[in-house]
Amino acid sequence: MKFSTALRQYSRRRVEKIKNSDIVVGIPSYNNDSTISHVVKTVSKGLSTYFPDSKALIMVGDGGSTDDTREETLNVQVEPWIEKLITIYRGIPGKGTALRAIFEAAEYLGARVCVVCDSDIRSITPEWVKNLIMPIYEEEYQFVAPYYERYKYDGTITNNIVYNLTRTLYGLRVRQPIGGDFAFSRKLVKFYNDQDVWETDVARFGIDIWLTTTAIIQGFRICQARLGTKIHDVKDPSESLGPMFQQVVTTLFVLMEQNYGYWKDIKESTPVPILGEVTSTKPEVFNINQENLVEYFKTGFNHFGALWENVLERENFEELKKISAYSTDNFTFPTELWCRILYDTAVTFHNWKRNRVKLVNMMTPLYFARIAGFVTKTKDMTNEEAEEIVEEQAEKFESAKEYLLQRWSEKGKEEQA
Repeated sequence: MKFSTALRQYSRRRVEKIKNSDIVVGIPSYNNDSTISHVVKTVSKGLSTYFPDSKALIMVGDGGSTDDTREETLNVQVEPWIEKLITIYRGIPGKGTALRAIFEAAEYLGARVCVVCDSDIRSITPEWVKNLIMPIYEEEYQFVAPYYERYKYDGTITNNIVYNLTRTLYGLRVRQPIGGDFAFSRKLVKFYNDQDVWETDVARFGIDIWLTTTAIIQGFRICQARLGTKIHDVKDPSESLGPMFQQVVTTLFVLMEQNYGYWKDIKESTPVPILGEVTSTKPEVFNINQENLVEYFKTGFNHFGALWENVLERENFEELKKISAYSTDNFTFPTELWCRILYDTAVTFHNWKRNRVKLVNMMTPLYFARIAGFVTKTKDMTNEEAEEIVEEQAEKFESAKEYLLQRWSEKGKEEQA
């Protein structure tokens, strides 16, 4: 069933009653009763401290939580001039539909700025609100991405895939393309609302990378906001990030297809301004089970090796075959090989006529192997030293772009033959 709006009738009436707002802060939620109160309170504090003369709405777009997320939000007291709205959105389940509801409200209210914050952030401060909003209020930027300080093993999908591909393909060094905490201008919100994506898989998953990529290719003014340390409900990649890998990579590859005409001629990347000042604390350290990652890779090699041999160039598969014999203690995974494997997979995805989700699923063990190799290389490094490795990796992805272009072109000719 298709919906012309993600707002339920009650929510639409509330928005109409509010009439207008300078700032809308949206918080997509689903079963976040342990953190949602802190996020809403902190957003309220940020708005009242730094924007006391601006009319504001805090809107929680909930996905039908079965815990006390909505009740916890209702119990939070905000300043009298700040409106608060809790709604269960209508449409395809997923963060994208929650954002659709928030964007619809922001456009109707004519908000100068729309901010979105994740609902599981425990390190959010009032300064986050200030730093996300001010570039649009004062500098006329139109898209503000987050710039965090994170533990070296937090954000493995960003560090090993999303940052590299976004930078290489689209030419801008947006460090956290799927960070989850963004700000948008009025014009950009309207543009998002007008796109025909809200009944597609973008609404189910992959919304953050779609937001970032769309802002880049449409030429909106982009900057990054310093937010300091990000502390949230972190996940060990070996335990729970497989589904996220599948969802994000699928969206990335679809966007590659759609925007080939844009990225094929981009030769190098340029820095993106980083604005704002924050007082940072040290990121929380957490354990990552490298042994599990290696074991998942080896099991994957046994199950999917024959298929990988068809997807990857011969020399890449042969190198992978050697790596499959490594033990956890001496496990390595060269960055150059990871670049070529990801590019090989993107090219195959582009020409795959069958179930593309299955293709991405069977590549998941390779992602686990790359993380295991990254752990080996950085286990004795500080967060700052590990960040240098991430930057070196991104440069190697850029250097290997010609390999991607050549394979993309060759594979297309093979399909036509």
